[in-house]
Amino acid sequence: MARFGWMSLALLCTSVAFPADAQDRTEDNAVTQAEDAFGFSTGRESIGIYSAGNARGFSPSAAGNVRIEGLYFDPAFGLPSIINDSTSIKVGLSAQGYPFAAPSGIVDQILVRPQAKPGASILINGDGFGSYGVEIDGSLPINKQMSLGYGVTANRVAFPDGTDNFNHGQGLILRWRPAPGVEILPFWTLNNDYNDEAGPFYVPAGKFLPPTPPRHQFDGPQWADFRYTGTNSGVLASYAPAKDWLLRVGAFRSVFDTKTGYTNLLLGVQPDGAASSRLVIADPRNKNVSLSGEARLTHSIIDGPRLHVFHLSIRERDARREFDGSDEIDLGPTRIGTPVTAPKPNFVFGPLSRNRVDQTTIGLAYDGRWKDVGEISFGVSRANYRKTTTFPGLAPIVSRSTPWLYNGTAAIYVSKAITIYAGYARGLEESGVAPPNAANRNQPLDAVLTAQKDAGIRWNVTGNVKLIAGVFDLSKPYFGFDAASAYRQIGTTRSRGAEFSVSGNLTKRLNVVAGGFFLQPRVTRDPTALGNIGPRPVGLPGHLLNVNVNWRTPFVDGLSLDAALSERPSVPSTTDNLVSLPPRANLNLGGRYRFKLANKNATLRLQVSNVFDNRAFNIAGPGVYGANAGRFLTGYLAIDV
Repeated sequence: MARFGWMSLALLCTSVAFPADAQDRTEDNAVTQAEDAFGFSTGRESIGIYSAGNARGFSPSAAGNVRIEGLYFDPAFGLPSIINDSTSIKVGLSAQGYPFAAPSGIVDQILVRPQAKPGASILINGDGFGSYGVEIDGSLPINKQMSLGYGVTANRVAFPDGTDNFNHGQGLILRWRPAPGVEILPFWTLNNDYNDEAGPFYVPAGKFLPPTPPRHQFDGPQWADFRYTGTNSGVLASYAPAKDWLLRVGAFRSVFDTKTGYTNLLLGVQPDGAASSRLVIADPRNKNVSLSGEARLTHSIIDGPRLHVFHLSIRERDARREFDGSDEIDLGPTRIGTPVTAPKPNFVFGPLSRNRVDQTTIGLAYDGRWKDVGEISFGVSRANYRKTTTFPGLAPIVSRSTPWLYNGTAAIYVSKAITIYAGYARGLEESGVAPPNAANRNQPLDAVLTAQKDAGIRWNVTGNVKLIAGVFDLSKPYFGFDAASAYRQIGTTRSRGAEFSVSGNLTKRLNVVAGGFFLQPRVTRDPTALGNIGPRPVGLPGHLLNVNVNWRTPFVDGLSLDAALSERPSVPSTTDNLVSLPPRANLNLGGRYRFKLANKNATLRLQVSNVFDNRAFNIAGPGVYGANAGRFLTGYLAIDV
């Protein structure tokens, strides 16, 4: 009878696909590397209908569903590209085989693997706003068992609203294989950000959108600069004592240290650009620190054409967040485009409030695969959750929860080309923090129980083209403003929808990654909620369509052209649904030219973003807006040495 090979077994046990070596920067191309259209990024390239901040209408990052190669990671500061080879969004069938599936989807990050031979890449970037920077990363073999990966970055970043900053980063990652079946990956990164002006947020005086601000012009106070450092350190290790056993451990420390922080609000904005006041809120130094990780023991049993995989997992989190203590100054009536000349005041900060979350989750999961028949997986976990919030002068507020969490999926191989699946997941997820204009701004919101049902089909149309289509139904609490302008739960959101992905090589020269979703989100208000609450949640479009193509031209060797087109309808931007962002279509056109530079591989990449010059706003919170970029040019030159 047919048996599973060792490579298939290893992939099923780990539930992630590892890169053999670090990806050369000249080969970064999200369209040719993505497995589906649900969300993928590598280097400076990102595509897909979902992202780490939005999947099926919710945020997997805010929900706490981030992973490093399948193992639990709670980031206070995101992993930089110095050590992050790629990031994928896993939903529906693409999450099949991931133990302990999460209702809001999974953000899975793959670490760079230092190469066994010396080498480096240099990337020089710039854009039409005046940004420029350099990135250097490479590998340095130490011996046959050990290689060191390193990276440094330095950038001046100019933003569409006229603000800019200077930032630099450093990172190290060591790949150590001291014995067969053993791999240890310790890593460390540091990112510093300086002179990062607080861009404006606009709060209109009535039920209308603010007027479009001038291009690339910052009119806020020059002294309102962010200054922060972000660090990530940890170790990822695996040990396979035998072919049917695998132990994987990940332990991580993530720190976001905000040394100075500001919020720049234009309140009471009129259609002509006049504002009743400019409110600048200054925050004292605060630090968010998260210790997290997972130990997972996996045992596999091969029974002829059947494979049984069992997982025992322990996940831990100790996350501490500081907030409050801010001071503010009202700089008086102003107008969009009128610069601030007021000197920096002497802010007086109050005591900080603190939030701490301790969580231990123990779980068992099973993944069964039957060759040419189908697969089934399920998991059950018990979470021990404790949240302590301490406000100055008050006794700590402690909330505890010990819910049972569970998930299950089943897939049937209808034929060699067609698979149908269905699944259910129940999870304990975080809800993010209150928006910048809330009375409880930056306060962590309550963790909530969420549930998801989904089903769908995967069809391998040809050897190179794959279609995935599915439906889903998610339920989560809905947050908004109460009568005291505090951001809290005011109802429940049920998001029902459908999604699809088409990916692969239509021809030898043409790659396509296309996808979309169609949502029917609805809000059910809590009986105690006040005010006018519309039936649709803020910020969720009814649909999104996205097409990415990459064409290797036949007339110039090494030249490829690409395009990315997305379209969405109007989006509610206020809780009462009386104001919406208008429909938006966005087109990006670009190309890359691979050539030899001093006998080294090089790639020149140019892209025109937002070809239609649609400068619609983004939503920073209900009734709070930030300006998007218009048309602009970006580019970089990457050289592998």
